[in-house]
Amino acid sequence: MEILEFAFNGHTFHGKDMHILLVEFQTVWPYVLTLIHIAGACWVTVDAISRKDDVRAAVGWIGLAWLSPILGTTAYTLLGINRIRRKGASLGLLLAWNHEADVRMTREDVSRIQELQKSHPTFMGLARLGRMVTGNDIMLGNAITPLLNGDAAYPEMLHAINQAKVSVNLNSYIFDSDPVGEKFLTALKSAQERGVEIRVLIDGVGARYSKPSMVELLTKEGIRAAAFLPPYRVPWRLPYANLRNHRKILVVDGKIGFTGGTNIRIGHCLKCNPKFPVACLHFRLEGPIVAELQEMFAIDWAFTSGESLVGSTWFPILERRGNIVARGIPDGPDEDLNKISEIILGALSVAETQVRITTPYFLPDASILDALTIAAMRGVKVDILIPEKNNIGIMNWAVIPQLPKLIEKGCRIYMVPPPFDHTKLFVVDGLWSLIGSTNWDPRSLRLNFEYNVECYDKNLAEHLNCIIDSKIKCSRQLTLEELNKRPRLVRLRDGAARLLSPYL
Repeated sequence: MEILEFAFNGHTFHGKDMHILLVEFQTVWPYVLTLIHIAGACWVTVDAISRKDDVRAAVGWIGLAWLSPILGTTAYTLLGINRIRRKGASLGLLLAWNHEADVRMTREDVSRIQELQKSHPTFMGLARLGRMVTGNDIMLGNAITPLLNGDAAYPEMLHAINQAKVSVNLNSYIFDSDPVGEKFLTALKSAQERGVEIRVLIDGVGARYSKPSMVELLTKEGIRAAAFLPPYRVPWRLPYANLRNHRKILVVDGKIGFTGGTNIRIGHCLKCNPKFPVACLHFRLEGPIVAELQEMFAIDWAFTSGESLVGSTWFPILERRGNIVARGIPDGPDEDLNKISEIILGALSVAETQVRITTPYFLPDASILDALTIAAMRGVKVDILIPEKNNIGIMNWAVIPQLPKLIEKGCRIYMVPPPFDHTKLFVVDGLWSLIGSTNWDPRSLRLNFEYNVECYDKNLAEHLNCIIDSKIKCSRQLTLEELNKRPRLVRLRDGAARLLSPYL
């Protein structure tokens, strides 16, 4: 019989020796893994207690670490720790962006503010809250135009790029290499050939929604493009996989801005008859507020590329373009954490007559749900519009368990039929509105980098209310009777899905 042997580190091991070592390893390894599990769970416990402000999140992660040996600790390491320190100051960059604009108060401004203070005195407190949350004053003299679906948004965006003379900055969560994406690629390439400075930032996960990646295509054309936190390229990026840049910002010549909820992909262009049509809403902005959009892009670009965008190429002197009072509100899992949640709670607390919300994903935390029910019990008409059929199957189930309480307290829930409604709107008392990229779910409110704009203007709010009215006309109102008739197994399924809401 042949005796197996091998040499390692100057020693020769025979087959009999290997058998002994294998038996000893089989005896020891359960103890080793147990020690690793206990050490990891203890570390998660200490770290979660030290870092997590949300008690439920801390308890959830600690329980997962102890009850799921090694897997729980691994999940916390990858998904539970906020490692982002993204602000320009933390990169050693001076916040030297030039935001010069005509901000002098005119008689008309004074008159409008006095009228606002007289008719809606509580909104003065909301404006103060916005300043405390963001550190920025409201900006006068803006024009904001709603653009329904990609059918209206894409032509406006492409026209602005084609007319660009100095610079184009584009940030999108998804920028697909499909027929719509190709139009933007052509427009950007043409602008660069005219000598326009171009920077394109695409989320690292969103960039992979289509192949080839638009980052690759843009780079091949010589256009400066980058992926925000690409999580799969190297192993040490995995801890950032759950932190996504969900913003949609386009700024042309530092003077014309676009933001909202519309990605760059054929699904948003309904006239193209896409396989999966998506209704959405985007906005064209002009005036001093555009500097805040540009600043947001510059911070994200500096974090990703290390390049600081300063000077008149990116920040020209801005003139007034309209009568809308507005302020940008960034949000993200860094220094901007919870800003949108605080603004939402503030707006619900001052609402007197009407609250209208449309969102594709409705899984707010308990504090926002309580604020909605309290507003309804105060006599405020609360309308919430959500899709009849979600593009994320489990979301259909997870949303349902929170709805009976809302309906019982007086909120009206409307189920919007297909196409899938990706619109994000929040309008209060026909005066104040919040537009941008944020969904009412844990991912947007705690994990994603988002950008929104709060607006004080009756005409804009009226326009947005008309859009909401048109959605309600074709929707059905959900009743408590319908929810109570659900079979027990369906309720259990929905309740189980609800437990996953922090991770959806």
